[in-house]
Amino acid sequence: MKPALLLTLAFASSALASAPDWPQWRGPKSDGISPEKGLLKEWPSDGPPLAWRTKGVGNGMSSISIAGGRIYTLGKRNRDGVNGVFVTALKLADGSELWATAITTGNAPQPNGTPTVDGKLLYAIGNNGDLACLETDTGKLVWKKSFPADFGGKCMSGWGYSESPLVDGDRLIVVPGAPDAGMAALNKKTGEVIWKSEQPDFGRAGKDGAGYTGVVISQAAGIKQYVTLTGRGLMGVRASDGKFLWGYNRIANGTADIPTPIVKGDYVFGSSGYGDGGTALVKLVKAGDGVKAEEVYYLKANELQNHHGGMILLGDHVYMGHGHNNGFPTCVELMTGKVVWGKERGPGSGSAAIVMADGHLYFRYEDAVMALIEATPKGYSLKGSFPLASKNGKSWPHPVIHDGKLYLRDQNDLLCYDVKAK
Repeated sequence: MKPALLLTLAFASSALASAPDWPQWRGPKSDGISPEKGLLKEWPSDGPPLAWRTKGVGNGMSSISIAGGRIYTLGKRNRDGVNGVFVTALKLADGSELWATAITTGNAPQPNGTPTVDGKLLYAIGNNGDLACLETDTGKLVWKKSFPADFGGKCMSGWGYSESPLVDGDRLIVVPGAPDAGMAALNKKTGEVIWKSEQPDFGRAGKDGAGYTGVVISQAAGIKQYVTLTGRGLMGVRASDGKFLWGYNRIANGTADIPTPIVKGDYVFGSSGYGDGGTALVKLVKAGDGVKAEEVYYLKANELQNHHGGMILLGDHVYMGHGHNNGFPTCVELMTGKVVWGKERGPGSGSAAIVMADGHLYFRYEDAVMALIEATPKGYSLKGSFPLASKNGKSWPHPVIHDGKLYLRDQNDLLCYDVKAK
């Protein structure tokens, strides 16, 4: 093989390796961490340059997924005379629309979940519990289910489902929120039910029904399991057959349980807001052919809580925005719950949605201020902030980092900033 061709192939391979897809909620590993390097370590006073801005993706708090050179998102919009919730596909290069498919029509509430992309198929859930599988190339509907109609499911409160489905092998894992289908595994190609998991009463805090988060995979206690935060708190079910394994009720609140749990080894870290939630670490221990959750610590909501901006585990520390309707940057020891630094106000106000990339936290405040904060337990270190180019109500959708770009959904707008170091 010629040296020039080898060099070209090496460069192409390197480029691909540096920009993995962001195919689902919270990124490649569902942990809110981007593996990218070579990003700005500090921002200029007016922020990084705006690469492009597109309008027309619809209203909602959905974030975006990126796969195969396309961007996917959910939004409530009127397109070609059809009013409803649409999945919209955009060109990665400039945000121009490729296709849009309605998964719910009529006067549906705005969606808050993020599409999940798996090769040639995409999965999205509307606020009313409509689950649709679409072709990524064309937007053609492959199959559809309804959590209320097909499972008897419900969400814990009136804002409706905000879940992003999890693809695991040939299965699609979802949370209908029904007593006999607290969680369910479906054939990802056909939508046929593989198993449904009963959700027993494991405490009276909170409310029955699905929470506002997705599912993460754990291997705790030597058993592969799916972990989520429901209206009644943290729970885990056995991946092989859906058997309910354990539940932890203490952090559940009576309004909305939202943050995606963190799993590490035999431990699960969870948090919720609204004053009656709080934060806890539980250890999962094998008990017979099942698992039990042992509380390591519990912190009341006024001590530590995450509203809905998410939490990042890096090494032995958790980074998060603390406070209900607040996103005070905070660093916590995972194993002890000790606050290392924080409850800093930071440059913005309101809850803060966060991701991590190249050693830095990207804090998006509710008031449409972005902040760059070094991800280190050594102390709070702000590396720049700027106001977003648009502000359409509460700035809640989670940021996405992909190929040197920072993507920020703002209701009908999608903003793309260049954050690559030059």
